[in-house]
Amino acid sequence: MKFLDCGIKPLGIYPVVQRAYKLEALYQAGITTAQLRVKDMQDEELEAEIVKAIKISESYGARLFVNDYWELAIKHKAYGIHLGQEDILGADIDVIYNAGIRLGISTHTTYEIQIALDIEPSYVAIGPIFETNSKKMVYDPVGIEDLKRWSESVDYPVVAIGGINLDTISDVVATNAANGVAMIAGILKNDEVSEKKTKVLIEIFEKARK
Repeated sequence: MKFLDCGIKPLGIYPVVQRAYKLEALYQAGITTAQLRVKDMQDEELEAEIVKAIKISESYGARLFVNDYWELAIKHKAYGIHLGQEDILGADIDVIYNAGIRLGISTHTTYEIQIALDIEPSYVAIGPIFETNSKKMVYDPVGIEDLKRWSESVDYPVVAIGGINLDTISDVVATNAANGVAMIAGILKNDEVSEKKTKVLIEIFEKARK
């Protein structure tokens, strides 16, 4: 059972946003992959936000992964789903696979990487690479060297996440370990999408991969 891949184009700068409207500015800046991670909505409001995000992403031909809410993602035919380690336990992996939807999985240790590899996902996210304030730190930072070392055993695209910004992205991408770099605060200015920062990050990513 191997999940669909994400195509030959790198996942690239991979913003994680909490509202659908922020996707428009990201895609206009050149982003091709994004994740909607909503933590403060439920029921009809949540579903409407997911539908809006999917429609915006489809209009730009972008790859949108819906965090956690796999049933709604399947219902509304999202491009993909992203699950954390705790989310895997409550999700029906067979149902997700049979829906023909892509799956990304978060990992923080070599043990969790093996759990992800057993599922044969579309990509594996590894982090936090550095200290981060975007999310409560439960795991120690992975660091550049372990990112590189751990990625050698992963036969799927790797997404690096956690504390990556304009100052550190070149070092991360230069390892050739990361097919994508997920960011939350890195693409924002005053909590809104910064088109300027986003374009600079895309340019750095593309140069560092050459």
